[in-house]
Amino acid sequence: MAEVSTRHGLVQQLVRFVLVGGFCALVDFGTYWLLLQTGLWVHAAKALSFVAGTTTAYFLNRRFTFTGARTGAATQVGGFALLYTTTFFVNVGANALMLTLLPEFPLEYAVAWAVAQGLATAINFVMLRTVVFRA
Repeated sequence: MAEVSTRHGLVQQLVRFVLVGGFCALVDFGTYWLLLQTGLWVHAAKALSFVAGTTTAYFLNRRFTFTGARTGAATQVGGFALLYTTTFFVNVGANALMLTLLPEFPLEYAVAWAVAQGLATAINFVMLRTVVFRA
């Protein structure tokens, strides 16, 4: 019975994480696109958009996704900052790598962003659930 409850809790967290993540991805991509429209260097635009999406993610995940966490707010903030510093470099690096590997085409920046975002999202869910906001 505990296994079913644990599985149910995981599914609920995953659904909430995906919903919160979708919203934060919109914040990230919207910021990225707006900054690119201003002529900002692509890597600076990606870095700033990641920070905007990440800040939104912390507050929403803490409030809605991982509500049963046992660690204190200071521990959560520290763990979150360490995790997202790591995924910052993964995300920006993957975006840069994809822009190098992809041929030039109209959706080149969107595809690079999506690949980088997908990789960072997978890392974040596992680490947020098992380390930062563990129950």
